[in-house]
Amino acid sequence: MIRIKDEEFNFLVDYLKKHFGINLASKRVLLEGRLGGYLLQNGHSTYASYIDMLKKDSSGKELTNLLNRVTTNHTYFMRESEHFDFFSKQVLPMLERTVNNRDLRIWCAASSTGEEPYTLAMLLHDHFGNKKPPWDKTLLATDISNKVLDHAKEGIYSAESIEKIPDHWKKKYFTKLKSGEAQVVPDIRKQVVFRIFNLMDPIKFKEPFHTIFCRNVMIYFDAPTKAALVERMYDAMRPGGYLFVGHTESVARPTRFQYVMPSVYQKQGQ
Repeated sequence: MIRIKDEEFNFLVDYLKKHFGINLASKRVLLEGRLGGYLLQNGHSTYASYIDMLKKDSSGKELTNLLNRVTTNHTYFMRESEHFDFFSKQVLPMLERTVNNRDLRIWCAASSTGEEPYTLAMLLHDHFGNKKPPWDKTLLATDISNKVLDHAKEGIYSAESIEKIPDHWKKKYFTKLKSGEAQVVPDIRKQVVFRIFNLMDPIKFKEPFHTIFCRNVMIYFDAPTKAALVERMYDAMRPGGYLFVGHTESVARPTRFQYVMPSVYQKQGQ
């Protein structure tokens, strides 16, 4: 394995934090493990050679490759299922009562390989699918990795990855493939719009959101980066909207969000 020098490690840590907010200052072994083989495969015998190439790459392609190598995209259907129960039983009935134009604005801000946004799309379809006149149930799903978004758009998952999905959902929302895998049905795939988005960028979407899921991504951010992101999400949300973060995450005080339950917060007002 290629060993990384202190100055090279510090450069990559600062570079990733500057561009993506990801803080790997305590992850030296992880960084070496994820990048060592990749450097050799691409003709680099030292980190200095790789960093020089990274600095000269004006296309941004290598920055994306670096991101794809060092980030972990561990997710699965029905992860932290208490959130989906609350969303289904509390949030959706509230939205049905209060959203007069029937245009739902839901954002999955760290969508990874698609399991979370597709779960939300199925919940939305269950609740609003037969309502007349129809509701706009399209939801936005973003990630910084084009690699995971390409996977998500296909909507193809192994039999093991959909094990925890209720049987009626498997029959209704998935098609079995000859490979033994299962694919999300077209109606649900069309309901999710996947886009590349860096959470360090200003949040400037057309309309504010009724709900934001931003789960299990802020664990990579330091406290100031996390606090600034939470404030940007607050400003991008409608009064009464909900923010869901991961079970191991929390919104630090002081914050304009009101605590609802562990890892669930609400913007006050109507």
